[in-house]
Amino acid sequence: MSNKRDLKRTINYICSDLFAECIAASLYSGEPDQENVKALLASILNIHTNYICRISHPEPGVEKKLYFKNLIKNFNKDVSEVIDQINAMQ
Repeated sequence: MSNKRDLKRTINYICSDLFAECIAASLYSGEPDQENVKALLASILNIHTNYICRISHPEPGVEKKLYFKNLIKNFNKDVSEVIDQINAMQ
């Protein structure tokens, strides 16, 4: 497991790339529904905020290695759902 700083940096990079990809997809793909685009952008921001806060304040009583392994697994699942939504927009 890497340290918290590297994990936060990785989450920041992934979320910023997702945000940029969503904006690019909305601009270059016909006329997507603006409400869907706004909801998708808001969900990316919520994912970012949620996981950064969860890294800074882990749950007490849970083994740290298991906690961060589950956190990464859940983050990857949420990111793949957002990627699927971006692909459906195109």
